[in-house]
This record gives sequence, structure tokens and C-alpha cells, in this order.
Amino acid sequence: MNATRHSSNYVELHAHSCWSPREGASATDELIDRALQLGYPALALTDHDNLYGAMEFAKSANERGLKPITGAEITIGYSPSPATAGSPERGAGGEGPTTHLTILAMDVTGYRNLCRLLSRAYQVHGKDTPLVEREWLFELNEGLIVLSGCRDSELVRLSDPSVASSSHSAAMELATAYRAIFGDRYYIELQHHDVFGDTERVAALASLAEQLGIETVATNNVHYHVRTRHRLNDVLVAVRHRQTLDSSHQVRRPNSEFFLKPAAGMARRFERYPQAIENTLAIAERCRFDLTRDLPYRLPDYPVPEGATLDSHLRGICGPAFRRKYPATDPFQKEARERLERELTLIAKHGLAGFFLVYWDILLLVNEIAVEVRGRDPRLQPDERPVGRGRGSSVSSIVCYLIGLSHIDPVRNNLYLERFLNEELHSLPDIDLDFPRDIRDQVLQRIYDRYGDEHAAIVAAFPTYRFRSAVLDIGKALGLPLPVLAKLNKFGGHFANATDIAEEMKRVPELRQLIDAPIWRDMVELAGQAAGFPVTSASTSAA
Repeated sequence: MNATRHSSNYVELHAHSCWSPREGASATDELIDRALQLGYPALALTDHDNLYGAMEFAKSANERGLKPITGAEITIGYSPSPATAGSPERGAGGEGPTTHLTILAMDVTGYRNLCRLLSRAYQVHGKDTPLVEREWLFELNEGLIVLSGCRDSELVRLSDPSVASSSHSAAMELATAYRAIFGDRYYIELQHHDVFGDTERVAALASLAEQLGIETVATNNVHYHVRTRHRLNDVLVAVRHRQTLDSSHQVRRPNSEFFLKPAAGMARRFERYPQAIENTLAIAERCRFDLTRDLPYRLPDYPVPEGATLDSHLRGICGPAFRRKYPATDPFQKEARERLERELTLIAKHGLAGFFLVYWDILLLVNEIAVEVRGRDPRLQPDERPVGRGRGSSVSSIVCYLIGLSHIDPVRNNLYLERFLNEELHSLPDIDLDFPRDIRDQVLQRIYDRYGDEHAAIVAAFPTYRFRSAVLDIGKALGLPLPVLAKLNKFGGHFANATDIAEEMKRVPELRQLIDAPIWRDMVELAGQAAGFPVTSASTSAA
């Protein structure tokens, strides 16, 4: 950590971005810029039950000179007991109460274990109610640092002196169980937001930590980078719970204290517990994992015949198709041969033969499914199958053409190769395959069957707030009349930005007069702040 540049004696280890959908009210770049303004040497991103923003956060933080810490706030279940009965939050399917834990990845092993925990949480309990079971966390604990969690954590509920169902002995038992698994990687998390009872809660947790010899750490459960964003946070929470701003007080945060704070302010807030502030730096130092550097991707080793290599096997697959498509009488044969040799040399140089062979293997799999569904066409060779055609820059590759990934002849069409494959390749070539709808579901399942659940995944694409979605969601949360919102949305094109609302209103006489009304100014401002934030289906699960 650069002591000259970074003057802060505090690191925020519990922060949410807009990738805690309809919760976090700041983009990752906004959090990073504010952290640098405050002199933070590092910042942790701990979005709810996901790592959606982890890569963009890590890349942007590194570019700006801020150390990124990868983590998540997980929803975790526990067995109901007299001490926890009556909890308002229920687990998946109503099977039991749920609470929160803050998890940070120390190293590559920790990151992998965090990914496994989150994946299992969604697979077992569903996409709307992901839940990590405590046994899984204890099993996959290596490389992880655990902070005991926010006000919705099990430890706080058990130790809170203002709660009738609290149990000091149960809190002691819980903390002891975590320390037995995580050792000095378990910290009791202290948060103070000037909410009624916070002083007593913090004191009870600090006392518990002292009795058990467990270190404490201070965090602020950040949900926006500056205080003024609390209103957007309130609106997003209202949207998430399908309520208006006026009717959502019970589910919103109690005040506007959940922002990135200066080190001096946090030190004053926890002046009775200075070690909790010092431990933020110690934990940041322990978290040495860098998502942009420490997770090298190794291409799969495709099985090849005895005596063959990945490169020779790929060459052998290309050979028959080349002879058929470029016979001796073809005036393009010489140019095609030179093109093929050049591509195979580049593929060997970059170690990409296994990459192409996996795509070829998927095409064979798709062809099998198409035959099962449609029957076999004896006229077609394996590289001429009418399914799984590639698009984009991959059509400029003669290797893709010969193994069936593309039906476009790059030689005859004089296509430029370097956009797809070149000497200074910095990332994997981009190959997009489109499959017909009648076999798509079978293809997905067969890929999982072929490669296993640990080696196949579906990539998600998130819709983001644009003109129409921002007008509808934020306008409804502010209680604006639906007919007027519907009229405004008619003038916003499908690709119009959420930042264009004021300009569109000025073009319509009956809407122009509304621009200066305070509530409409709020809508325009809030929509602009939320522009580009991910949009997900509304949910009433714990936030």
C-alpha cells in the first residue's frame, strides 16, 4: 500500500454497488473515485449474494491505483431455535430464518470457494432466494475471511440487548463455532449508524469479542458513495418491494449514514474500539487476491488419439475438409493453403488448439442432437451441418470454416483475419454460435452432461435502466400518476437513455410544464443517477 498517496487509516470492508440490484445506489466507478478522494488504500466490494460487479470493480480499481478486495455479503441459513424464533426473514421455501455474513477472498482458493458457495446457493435454493447453508461454508472455508455481519446477522440478533429473544450463551456458542473453523480469519463486525440501540449493540458485540479473544473490525455497510445518494437508495428499495416511497419506511434503511466515510469520522465513531479501525488495514493487507491477475485461465486439454498432439489433431480434422473444399483445380487452393498454415501456426503459438477442438466437439454434439430431432441428411459432411453456425469475426478464419464453425469461405470473400486471430493476441478469440430454437434446450443440457456441472456455466446478460424502465420504476415509486408516465414513455425510444427524460419532456407541451415541479425534478434527477444500473425482477427477499 502506498503510504504517500493513500493517507487513510481506515479501509471500508463492507460496501455494496449497483450490482446489489435495486439496493446499492452507486456504480463501482463512483465508489472507487470516492474511496480515492478519501485516501483509502483499498476497498472491498461485497454485493448481496453475487460477484456480478467484481471484475469491473477490480479492473477499474487497479487502473486508478486502489487495491480491490473481492467479497460478497451472503444470505446464510441456520436452524430455528428459541433464541431465533420469530425472525421476520425466512429462508428458501419458508424453511427457516436467514441472516447475513460478510465474506472476503484472501487468495485464489478463497475466491474459488466463494464462487462455489454462491453457485450452490442458487442451484439448491433457486435464483430468487439464494441461500448458503452453514455446513457448506464450514466445508469450503479455506482462503476466506468471515466478518460476523450487519444488523441482520445472526450474531447481532443473538447478542442485541434490546431484543427479548437474545441469548448471550447462544451468541457465545455461535462465535465459538465460527472461530473453531476459521481461527483468526473470523472477526466480529461492528457497525454504528446512529440508529437507536446501535451503541448498546456495538458494546455487546465488543464485550463478546473480548470474552472469547476474537478480534473486532469496524465497517459501515455502505450502500452509496456519498450521503446525497440515500434518496436513490430509498427509491430503489421501494421499487424492489413494489411499494411507493411513502409506504416503504419499514423496508428502507433507517437514515442516510450508509455512505463511504472519512477515516477520521469512523475513528471518532469507534473511539472506544480503536483496534476495530486498525484491523480494517490488517484485513486489507491479508486479502492479497487480485481478480485481474491471480486467476489465469487454462484452456481445456481436449482428449486426442494416442501419439497425437492437440495441434496435430486439429490439423488432421482440417485436412479432409480442405481437400474437399479446395481441390487441385481450385484457383484459390494455394492462397487457402497459405492461409491455413498461417492460422495453424498462430493457434500453436498461442496454445489455442484445445480451444478450437472444444468448439468442434460441441458442434459434433449439436449435430447428434439435430439428427435425433430431425433425422439424418446423408448429403451433408460433418463440416457442412446446418446447425450451430458461427458469426462475427470468427467467419474470417479458415480453420473455423473447415471444422464447421462458419459457412463463409474467408479466402474467396477476402476476409481480414487479424481482428479474430493475430500475433499479439491479448484475449481469447471471440466465437459466437447460434443454435435453432428447436434444439437449444437439448444442447444446453447435453453440454452439462458432457462436461459436468463444474465445467459448464450459463452467462447472464443484465438489462439496465434506460428511459422507459427508469420512468416507470422511479415514477411509480415517487407516486406519480401512471397515465402521465405512460404518455411520457411513448416518446422515449427503445434505446433512449435515462438521462434524456428532461429533453423528451420539453418536446411535449403538456409535459413541458411539469419539468419545474419538485417531484418531477426529483424523478429526472434520480433516473439520471440510476442510468445504466442493472434491472432485475422485483423481489421481497432480505436486503
